[in-house]
Amino acid sequence: MVHDGDQAGRTGTSSTVAVTPARIDPDAAWAAFVRRDRAYDGRFVVTVSSTRIYCRPSCAARRPRREHVGFLADGPAARAAGYRACRRCLPDDATREATAVTRALTLLDHAERPLSLAALAASVGYAPHHFQRLFTRATGLSPAAYARDQRAARAAAALRAEGNVTAAIYAAGYAAPSRFYADAAALGMAPAAWASGGAGERVAWCEVSTPLGALLVAQTGRGLCHVALDERIDALVALLPAATLVEADAGERARALRWLEAAAVPLDAALTQTQRRALFLAAVRAAGRATD
Repeated sequence: MVHDGDQAGRTGTSSTVAVTPARIDPDAAWAAFVRRDRAYDGRFVVTVSSTRIYCRPSCAARRPRREHVGFLADGPAARAAGYRACRRCLPDDATREATAVTRALTLLDHAERPLSLAALAASVGYAPHHFQRLFTRATGLSPAAYARDQRAARAAAALRAEGNVTAAIYAAGYAAPSRFYADAAALGMAPAAWASGGAGERVAWCEVSTPLGALLVAQTGRGLCHVALDERIDALVALLPAATLVEADAGERARALRWLEAAAVPLDAALTQTQRRALFLAAVRAAGRATD
């Protein structure tokens, strides 16, 4: 489908000026449309007066002239204004996709047992491979990577609460100790050391600026052990009261920066700020596991 303004002569709308809602910055929206930025899908739809079509910002079709382009909040608003959905980019599916990803995140956050990709995709109404691509594009992580991070977080919380490795295995809902120990490898120290508040561990910390705020990164010689946004050193002291906490040296800070550089900040506009922050932290932890 062509959205080019060359059709204006046939429709008689070449001088039409689209009305732009106040909450949408037309210059920023146009720039996102020009670069086909998927991060803006779901934030608004693009209307083309020459063809009476509305699209996603990321639509792959040829770009029309600027004077034929307007921006509306969503598909219902565009249809009410007399536009029809583009058959190429299917803009109304953006809302469905965003809902599916949000629902999947909630399911993974609260899953007591590992969910297969097939089960997760079926729960949100998609085929497995298609949903794998959709979820990864929106979040920067695969469903499996995010699920592993959530299990590791539950393992850490159980160790802190129980103070005993055996009790933590069952409190966290693990069916077998082997799976618990595999996930606990992301703690940067032995599970027993974590349960005892970091006894015998040297933990180096630093703060790094990120697009989502100040990031506190703590590490041992074994790897990343804690990462948090907008958290002060006092919180780390409370988390690991028995550890020896030191400010990171140049090498340790460089290591933290490598983890940060390997983790992308999720940009999908449909994600909430809370989801973006959680996914970013999960990506940093995944980078820590992958590079050490």
